[in-house]
Amino acid sequence: MSATAAAPLTRRALLRTAFTAAVLAGTGAALAPVLRARRPRQTLTPAPLAEETYRGRHIAVDVAGVRIDGRPLHVMRRADGSYLSGINHFQSYPTPLELARAAVDELGTTQLAFAAPHHG
Repeated sequence: MSATAAAPLTRRALLRTAFTAAVLAGTGAALAPVLRARRPRQTLTPAPLAEETYRGRHIAVDVAGVRIDGRPLHVMRRADGSYLSGINHFQSYPTPLELARAAVDELGTTQLAFAAPHHG
């Protein structure tokens, strides 16, 4: 017998191989519907939930946040469901649109910065 001859397949090795194949098949069957349902990510800007011109400024509220004249407004959601912004931390508003209007009132003709400062 040569030194390169394969060892005979034992019952334990056969059962281990069959078990591994069964686990892989079951996992594949369980994940198949999830993987089929995945859709490619869209890189489009989400449609605004609210959009208006207020005192000459364009306000857009969507799932990505609040923008005034295309610039992001830092918005925080409070535990009670109201919203507050970096423009005025002391006043909260029931909706993001009302918060954006108040920010426009506070900003006057000043523009928001494109990038918010890093806290940390």
